[in-house]
Amino acid sequence: MSGKRPPLGNQSTIQRLASHICFATYATAHAFNRVYKPLLDPLGLTYPQYLVLLVLWEKDNLTVKEVGQPLHLDSGTLTPLLKRLESAGIAQRTRDPQDERQVRVSLTKRGHDLRTPAMNLWNELLCATGLPAHELSALKDQLDRLRENLDAHQSTEIDG
Repeated sequence: MSGKRPPLGNQSTIQRLASHICFATYATAHAFNRVYKPLLDPLGLTYPQYLVLLVLWEKDNLTVKEVGQPLHLDSGTLTPLLKRLESAGIAQRTRDPQDERQVRVSLTKRGHDLRTPAMNLWNELLCATGLPAHELSALKDQLDRLRENLDAHQSTEIDG
């Protein structure tokens, strides 16, 4: 182990599932999916499709790479998802006329029309968490920082 800090906790704590933050985030992600599913089903969307739409509602007509960057997804993972959105008439993929190697993704009218009903999900989600918005925001900031630290650690492990 090349970390600068010694491991926290004793052996009996480390061996307990409940002491692992990775499990807590994993279980929380599943809980979010269980809350989102009945909210997204009437829109005909899965949670990963919803995430792609959030990116495209922020800025439309992006390359596959540009869609994947904020989602932390590579094109191999993203392409099947984009194909399903295209089959559903929500997005379209076209070759970039400036660089035929690039595929651009843009929303159709149906994709744009899903924005308003999808944005109404936020209040439902906020209620489901039982947390005030400022606490959720602080928690999100902490999770972002944690992911950045883990990404940086992985980079130093690979590079070093």
